[in-house]
Amino acid sequence: MITKILLLLIFFAITIFIGLYFRKKAPNVNDFVLGGRSVGPWLSAFSYGTTYFSAVVFVGFAGQFGWRFGTAAVWIGLGNAFIGSLMAWFILGRRTRVMTNHLKSATMPEFFGIRYNQPALKIGASIIAFIFLIPYTASLYNGLSRLFAMAFGVPFEYCIIAMGILTAVFVVAGGYLATAVNDFIQGTIILIGITAVIAVVLRDNGGFTAAIDSLARIEDVSVAPGAYTSFFGPDPVTLLGVIILTSLGAWGLPQMVARFYSIKSEKMITKGAIVSTIFAIVIAGGCYFLGSFGRLYSSVVERTESGAVVFDAIIPTILSGFSEAMIGLVIVLVFAASISTLSSLVMASSSTLTLDFLRGHVIKKMTEKSQVLFIRILIVVFIIISSLIAIFQYRGGITFIAQLMGISWGALAGSFLAPFLYGLYWKRASKISVWCCFIFCTSLMILNIFFRSSFPPILQSPINAGAFTMLAGLIIVPLVSLFTKAPEKSIVENCFSCYEEEVSVKVKVALGD
Repeated sequence: MITKILLLLIFFAITIFIGLYFRKKAPNVNDFVLGGRSVGPWLSAFSYGTTYFSAVVFVGFAGQFGWRFGTAAVWIGLGNAFIGSLMAWFILGRRTRVMTNHLKSATMPEFFGIRYNQPALKIGASIIAFIFLIPYTASLYNGLSRLFAMAFGVPFEYCIIAMGILTAVFVVAGGYLATAVNDFIQGTIILIGITAVIAVVLRDNGGFTAAIDSLARIEDVSVAPGAYTSFFGPDPVTLLGVIILTSLGAWGLPQMVARFYSIKSEKMITKGAIVSTIFAIVIAGGCYFLGSFGRLYSSVVERTESGAVVFDAIIPTILSGFSEAMIGLVIVLVFAASISTLSSLVMASSSTLTLDFLRGHVIKKMTEKSQVLFIRILIVVFIIISSLIAIFQYRGGITFIAQLMGISWGALAGSFLAPFLYGLYWKRASKISVWCCFIFCTSLMILNIFFRSSFPPILQSPINAGAFTMLAGLIIVPLVSLFTKAPEKSIVENCFSCYEEEVSVKVKVALGD
């Protein structure tokens, strides 16, 4: 117990020190929200990765999908690495940095309002972002609660309070720069931790070959023999839905795309893409690989009264047999990942609400100092609200992290992915098509919450429904745009003029005439 507490205290001290150190480096909105658009490639890449992966992946997704798909769950991690990280950096990175800087937009909703020349889009997008980031935050708390209960035996509420206070201190004090530096340190902890955890699990099961052999011999009447070690697992269709949701979804999440706003130079794109992809392979691939061995612990995994497996308890069960030092490392690992994601969520939510909803609408005139103050206040408010919801959700018995995240990602990424992607690349995209995408995706996910049984079987899962909204948005925006009034040419040309500016590059980048 002393070892575990000591590791946590060291982690807390470093995190708070960084927040206080950067408190004077964020005097205005640009510095506080975007780090002055001058953050280096390693910090940006690690910040992208730690925002991407948290307790949701390590506890919820790894446990549930590892149990469901076996070793095929590793495909999810690879999808996260190559689609959610590598392709995202190369397809979105440069254009996002150039156009958002040109339009002077600090948030995704602000981008929609300026790019499509309709301020109401900014307000609508900010409301969607604020509402649907809450279930995601609740899912972070859920995953941590089980690990803390296993390691310390402390009530869930204490875990929430500790996480909320820690996040509030360093984010409110230091803003984006403090978050990015903390993400780098926390990302390093995560890389070391996940590698150590996998090594211990394989050792305890006789090594890699023996563990795979044991998994292949598991008898399950619902699947073919050896299905849990097969190439695509026992349910390839649902596996594909999870890959789409967790990989393509990253392209449309405000807290993820914000990492591209601060790209400093062209070199950062290549470096950032490579570093974040390697990070994702190790973290996401490692988490799902670890979760795939959950069935080897089926005799001791927690179950409901009906005998169903409690998916969120699978990873804590695997870890419960570790040494005290290893459990302490895992706690710090998951706490670090969750703090990183939570800090990005509260920053995205509070800045969006301040800049896109309050400024110019509720409060007509806001000075630069007032904007930073309101963002800081709303960070605290958002943490308090999400904490209360998490407690209510926990006491109400809503424990499946993957479902909570599916709802959040489905509504957010479904609504924002297509309008943002087409907004960067296609001049013909219309504001009406964006509204149609917003309404369709949020309505579908809300209906999925309350009328799930009325949906077709394949869409009754929030995860599949979320993946469907993303793909539907990619069709809705161009289809509606072609049948509605084209945007004003002068407005669009001004937006895209930023891509026409000439720059000098070395021959190794582009050949001369």
